[in-house]
Amino acid sequence: MMPLWSAREAATATGGNAIGDWQAAGVSIDSRSLVAGDLFVALVGPNFDGHNFVADALAKGAAAAVVTKRPDGLSEAAPLLVVADTQRALEDLGRAARTRALGRMIAVTGSVGKTGTKEALKCALERQGRTFASSGSLNNQWGVPLSLARMPRDSSYGVFELGMNHPGEIEALSRLVRPEVSIITTIEPAHLGFFPSVEAIADAKAEIFIGTAPNGAAILNQDNPYYERLAAAARARGITRILGFGTNDAASVRLVDCHLYATASAVTAAVMGEAIDYSIALPGRHWVMNSLAVLAAVKAVGGDIGAAALSMATLSALEGRGRRHRLAIPGGAIELIDESYNASPASMRAALAVLGAIEPGPGGRRVAVLGSMLELGAESQRLHAELAKPLIEADVALVFTLGDEMRALDAALPAKRRGEHADNVAALIELLGNRLKPNDVVAVKGSHGSRLYELVAKLVSAKAPMLAAKG
Repeated sequence: MMPLWSAREAATATGGNAIGDWQAAGVSIDSRSLVAGDLFVALVGPNFDGHNFVADALAKGAAAAVVTKRPDGLSEAAPLLVVADTQRALEDLGRAARTRALGRMIAVTGSVGKTGTKEALKCALERQGRTFASSGSLNNQWGVPLSLARMPRDSSYGVFELGMNHPGEIEALSRLVRPEVSIITTIEPAHLGFFPSVEAIADAKAEIFIGTAPNGAAILNQDNPYYERLAAAARARGITRILGFGTNDAASVRLVDCHLYATASAVTAAVMGEAIDYSIALPGRHWVMNSLAVLAAVKAVGGDIGAAALSMATLSALEGRGRRHRLAIPGGAIELIDESYNASPASMRAALAVLGAIEPGPGGRRVAVLGSMLELGAESQRLHAELAKPLIEADVALVFTLGDEMRALDAALPAKRRGEHADNVAALIELLGNRLKPNDVVAVKGSHGSRLYELVAKLVSAKAPMLAAKG
């Protein structure tokens, strides 16, 4: 079995000097998660220097380390790849991995739904050939080249998530991945703190077409008001295969009908006029839309649409993105829906719609624990306050809020629906402990910076005060 990287191949890719005749089975930029056989890349950032962890990485079994200089105290026989710049070397490894790849490459971006669509696409394709997908949300200037560098050379399909919060970031990532098929899930008011308008966000997402092959395909949400803007950007890059998805009558992959349930959805779609019925093992209309994008991408790479649709029944919720936990409290239990990974106005509305579809048990209520949505700029107060409407529509009985931005929502809610407002997670946990009752269904969602994932971790580990509280 060929190694992922040999010393000679990595040196050629980066223009570096290899010390030792090593072979690497993987690539890592974090000594804490490194596994034996990985090539450790010692990245340097404003608050860290990976060179300080080279010795630890080698002690854990790293095949070699990519460095700009030999760290102090390291043996002269230590396996290394010495380069001028480790960030550039990581990008060079990713670029070389992409050049040697023979499989079909797909890139996914969008204001919401990137990771879910990427994971669903991986699920759809891995039964049709060896499929590699970036793990978690490795979608930035470190994560994308790292993911490319990790891709097995015999992959039939590669699926990569591209993220951004500033103009120009998607272009650089797209040029690295050079996808054959590019998906933009939707355009919504996320990262408005860094953009003058939603139109500017659409233009930044459209940078994905800069690296897309001219004979490739663009997969676009035809229900989104920015569809034509994105399609024009694709055509300007020479992309003529544009597949729309959604309820629009002209969509290449069109939603014909769907039934939304508390834990799943049943879908009828038309793929290029061919009707297909399937079920999705995750709830919410947003997952229905994700699945349409997946079918369009599978169609674009010539895959088996029927097999792809069947795979939607095997999806499972990711940590922080809809995973459910049943937690014991005195007198019974609550159901916790963990949506703590991140939040935007669109993803908040989607999560609240899912909460509204769940019927609590006897005496139970729907409860929302919401952290601030960050990076919304001047529109932040308005966008937070506007969440009151979907909360009322979902018949959420109590709303607990966290963070300065969420004060606008707390003020906009009817008094009977206000839970408590807290400035930090520790205070919020204590407040929850006094208010939750058996059979409550509790949805937790906020931007990553609100740190609500800490609250979820404490609740699930049964160490939080609320688990000992009286209903």
